[in-house]
Amino acid sequence: MKNLLIFLILGSVSAPALSQGWRESSRASMGISPSPSEESRAIVQVFGARTFGKRGAFAVHTWIATKEADALVYTTYEVIGWRARYGREALLVKQDIPDRRWFGSDAELIDEIRGETAERAIKRIQELVPKYPHRFEYRVWPGPNSNTFVSWVIRNTSELQVELPPHAIGRDYIVDHGLFAKSESGTGLQMSLFGLIGFTFGLYDGLEINILSLSFGVDFLRPAIKLPMLGRLGMSERSPPHKTESNSG
Repeated sequence: MKNLLIFLILGSVSAPALSQGWRESSRASMGISPSPSEESRAIVQVFGARTFGKRGAFAVHTWIATKEADALVYTTYEVIGWRARYGREALLVKQDIPDRRWFGSDAELIDEIRGETAERAIKRIQELVPKYPHRFEYRVWPGPNSNTFVSWVIRNTSELQVELPPHAIGRDYIVDHGLFAKSESGTGLQMSLFGLIGFTFGLYDGLEINILSLSFGVDFLRPAIKLPMLGRLGMSERSPPHKTESNSG
């Protein structure tokens, strides 16, 4: 089934990294994240970029970057599949450039919080990450993968109420293998059978249907439609208004 999905999708969306080998692909900064010398407040950012190779035609890779108040460096959190394939821990935490291109694909800022809200979120993230149960596991489809990890952090960090884009395949894989969970935004409910089929309904999530990890949905509050391969078409999924206020303090 996975190969069939790839075959059907590849012809309609191009992946930026298909034309070159991974060693030659750019990992340079996109210039999105503020320099620590210019922003002393704590920051939490969620990024996404088209995955490398053929999968980039229909899926994105996501990661989290944090900077504590007055810190001079960023810390990144992400799950990388090839590390697990070589028997290493898939979950990687390190000091790094937060807004790197993902092997040639442009990084896009999905959401961010700053200030005291970010300080609370960073403490929670630091507590959560060592408890992630799939640290040595990676499965492209339907999960657990890089998007499963980021979605799990979002669901368990109340300060992060953003939802990942619909083409973040793996986000619908519920980590504890239950059928029900709160939605990523924390304002609704999700039902999912191993990330293969299910639905999500919430104030900031709208209504989504997941069929074989392909998400179709509509956001009523911030008008947009959500489609496989293409992502979100319409208004941005950035933070709810009450979170935006906390960014300016």
